[in-house]
Amino acid sequence: MSILQAELFILRLSRGSGVLGLSGMASVSQLFPKFPDYSREALNWHGLLLVRPLLEFSKEDMFQICKGGNQEWVEDPTNQSPVFARNRIRMSLNNLSSSIFKAELQAIISACREMRLHVDKICSNLINQAVTIMPEGYAVINLKILNASSIKDIYLSKFLALVLQFISQRHRPVRGSASKLLLDYIRTFPSRTCLTAAGCYLSPVPGSKGSKVLICCSLNSNVPVKLEIIQAHANGKQNSISSEVEQIVRNAKACLDKFICGVSDVRLFSLTSPHIVDLKSSESVLIEAKRLGILSNSTYDTIFSLQNHEKQHFMSKTEVMSDRDLTNGRKPVDTIASRRIYPGQIGYFMSRFLIKWNPCREMPYKLFSSSETHYDKVLELERQQSCSSCLVHHEHVAEIRCMVDSDWLYLANLSKSQNMGNSLEQVLSAAAIKQEAGKIKSWSDFVKLSAQRALMSLKSIPVNARRSLPVLVDSQGLLLSIPNVGFRHCPCLDVCAIFKPRVPVGGGHTSFL
Repeated sequence: MSILQAELFILRLSRGSGVLGLSGMASVSQLFPKFPDYSREALNWHGLLLVRPLLEFSKEDMFQICKGGNQEWVEDPTNQSPVFARNRIRMSLNNLSSSIFKAELQAIISACREMRLHVDKICSNLINQAVTIMPEGYAVINLKILNASSIKDIYLSKFLALVLQFISQRHRPVRGSASKLLLDYIRTFPSRTCLTAAGCYLSPVPGSKGSKVLICCSLNSNVPVKLEIIQAHANGKQNSISSEVEQIVRNAKACLDKFICGVSDVRLFSLTSPHIVDLKSSESVLIEAKRLGILSNSTYDTIFSLQNHEKQHFMSKTEVMSDRDLTNGRKPVDTIASRRIYPGQIGYFMSRFLIKWNPCREMPYKLFSSSETHYDKVLELERQQSCSSCLVHHEHVAEIRCMVDSDWLYLANLSKSQNMGNSLEQVLSAAAIKQEAGKIKSWSDFVKLSAQRALMSLKSIPVNARRSLPVLVDSQGLLLSIPNVGFRHCPCLDVCAIFKPRVPVGGGHTSFL
């Protein structure tokens, strides 16, 4: 029996985990870097694989391995301190020498791990079949394909948690009342109402007659707007490692698929059993294991006693910590250092969008015509006028925020403007260049057309999804660009935004074999 897995099983029982949490520590899990690979535009995720080959070894096994390899055994003195929950549980387990108890405890842990494999596989299939990820940073669930009413709670709740965690990039579990609200919402067909949960906003997709649900980031989720600057580095070695990881993950998934297909039923819970609905609590897991004969009465009583003993420690510690926090008057820490981004820098906005901007060195005079050429003085005057609002000749910096409703109104006004070039024409009063003044309207035409095209693109994006789009503004708050819909206030700006969340939908590869 793996003492590490046994400790974790009792620990999570005391915290009220269900069958998925009781599956323990994954033997293989995928870790992702703080920032994605910005050299690739495709939605590919790589990262590293964390493999735990010694997870199933006991302490005695490890001691013998070190002894056989002439390695000194080192014991951490803090492992004997009862202050830590794992140590208390380990000491209690060491006092239980019954081989029957150990075998049955290992059996229920293994059964939970098998159940976790099945749930992960089913959720992966549901995501591939019913979820569409949009490049503007939101997801669409096809309710007809999903057919939520026929899916058991344990699968559907995990599926929803994975999608919401991907969109919000907040990887805390979705539990309790939030999970129940989501289940009730997604099972309502056709969808007619809206819901805010787990940092996301859910609503019917316009024009779908309630057959599709949109999931986007919620601006009311109390998450600070965050912009992190990525330091440039070479990607050659990273890309080579990524290719190896991709191949390993593909091979591992093929093996998992064969294993799952070869198992007609999990040992602990029948996939067709009505009892599976109730397996989201620790008590129901123990009761079901006892009902199926995996746990004897004595083992059930012992595990239940260990659970309650550690649960009392956990509850008393929680109360002390809560009182201490109230006494100290702690407040949430705002992680925002700055939302500024300088030319050439690569910013990572809300762990979702990669953003880069650059002012062109020279004003592109061929905006809509391939035959017109301006004199140098006209070009300079035009540059000064058209770039006066984009800070290219001022602070050389922009700021990033989320789109707001007033941005739509601003674009609408720009798209209807008729006299944007008048002020510039007044500047060109010299007779020598007066004949060129008419060509200055090329800039105003550019802005007007850019706004019109952006409005057309925005009309295809639901209103709530627009509000999580990144926009660039100057120090006075003037809108410079909405890169995801192609709007630029000035032709000097070269802006790019790519939807690249840090962690992929589903959370990456894990294995509980």
